[in-house]
Amino acid sequence: MTISVPTAAPANEDDLKLDIVNPKNLYDPSPNGYSTAVIVPRQGRLAYISGQGGQDSTGALSPDFAVQVKQAYANLHTALDALGARPDQVAKLTVLVVDHDMSKLEVLTKNVKDMFGASLPAQTLIPVPKLAIDPMLFEVEATVVLE
Repeated sequence: MTISVPTAAPANEDDLKLDIVNPKNLYDPSPNGYSTAVIVPRQGRLAYISGQGGQDSTGALSPDFAVQVKQAYANLHTALDALGARPDQVAKLTVLVVDHDMSKLEVLTKNVKDMFGASLPAQTLIPVPKLAIDPMLFEVEATVVLE
């Protein structure tokens, strides 16, 4: 089901730009693939993308964590495309990692930086014992500002 929401006068792209905030008196999280805070513009409409796992288009899941993470971000990109949105419009990510340990951070950071470049969204990582489907090792959801 699609619901159309009437909008006011169109804003220009600069009016909808996310403001990324990394205070100098806090640890710089950007090397780890996220920002401390992101301010959403007043004129922005929000969209919420449900958790995307590492399933391919047939629903198959690789047993490899890195493969699942890469596919999950590809799935997130597909969802953004369906909304007519770009990665730099993502304000917040929440990632869920089964049996998280520090060895998984390199994989996560690489994929976030590959997708978002310098426009790193705010992000929360939540370690979990399992996800909705037993072989699923990773899930990412997003809050997006639409133009």
